[in-house]
Amino acid sequence: MAHSEPIITIEDVGLAFGQEQIYDRLSFDVRAGEFICILGPSGCGKSTLLRVIGGLLDPNIGRVTVDGRPPRDAWAEIAFAFQSPRLVPWRTALDNVLLGGELRFGSRGKERRRTHAIEFLRLVGLAADTSKYPSMLSGGERQRVAIARALSVEPKIVLMDEPFSALDPNMRSRMRVEMERIWLKTGKTVVFVTHDIDEALQLADRTVVLSNKPTRVLEIIELQKGRPRALADRDLDTRREKLVNLFRSLEQPALHKETVA
Repeated sequence: MAHSEPIITIEDVGLAFGQEQIYDRLSFDVRAGEFICILGPSGCGKSTLLRVIGGLLDPNIGRVTVDGRPPRDAWAEIAFAFQSPRLVPWRTALDNVLLGGELRFGSRGKERRRTHAIEFLRLVGLAADTSKYPSMLSGGERQRVAIARALSVEPKIVLMDEPFSALDPNMRSRMRVEMERIWLKTGKTVVFVTHDIDEALQLADRTVVLSNKPTRVLEIIELQKGRPRALADRDLDTRREKLVNLFRSLEQPALHKETVA
């Protein structure tokens, strides 16, 4: 899929929490309409990076732009989907989707937003479940409600923080297929944090591999395989092997430290 100019730019970003240096001149961009996966070892700052892109956290040095503006000025173009669906238990699936718009827009355009919310629930395969409460839905269904809620505010960019990590392996596999279908349908720009190599292979146009802390971009791997993708496809084996070897190289310093200690 062809993509346009960058919609997100991260340039020489440095970030520290107290004495701990998190990023070391982190730089990459995300093109409009692209599905980017952020892959890296535990604790390297993947989730923190979404907070920086979303304007919830300012870097100490460097520059971040979203749709040509500082992230805090582009908040209306961004929506989040988290590891947990974070649904309100006393609201139905439809009302949970509507909640995003209520918080962002107030009462403005209420009827139009309701129509869009129903459309997005249909898009994620929950057209028959609009009146169900979260306790009546499976884990995968609750996560699909959360994705519909993020899409319902009509963002240009969706930031997703390991949204399938709490699901069992079979449901994870199904949700990847669903996510790929939804992305192809909507054309949104997606930045998707994961620690799962197969997830990145199935979903990403490009995978940004981060190093151990202080974190930098270790490599950016482009995946030109068409969609929908099947993980059993032999064409993905070379990419999988490359990613596995990169992760093994990241594990070596940690193993060395443990041996020395």
